[in-house]
Amino acid sequence: MRRATITTTHGDEEAATRVAAALAPDNTAEMDTRVDGDAVVTAVTRETTGGLRSTVDDYVVNCRVASRLGAEGDDGDEDHAERSTAQTDDTPDTDTNT
Repeated sequence: MRRATITTTHGDEEAATRVAAALAPDNTAEMDTRVDGDAVVTAVTRETTGGLRSTVDDYVVNCRVASRLGAEGDDGDEDHAERSTAQTDDTPDTDTNT
C-alpha cells in the first residue's frame, strides 16, 4: 500500500470547512478528508505509486480550485494564500505497471 497525507491551511475553520465540503464529492473510497482547525487534512491510500500520484495530482488541482472559489466567496480576495504539505510513506515501489 502507498499512502500520502495532504494538509492545506485556509485561514480559519469556516473556510476549511467550505473547502472540505467542495472536495468531498470527488473523494474515492481510499480517501479520508477531515477539518482540523483552519486545515483540511486528507489521507490517501492506493495500491500503486502511480495510482497514488494520480490521485494526489487530481486532489491538489481540485483543492486549489475549491480554495480559490471559497476565498472569493468569502471576501473577494483572489490572492488568498494557501499553504500545503504532503507526506508519503517510504515503502519502495515494486509495482512495474506504473
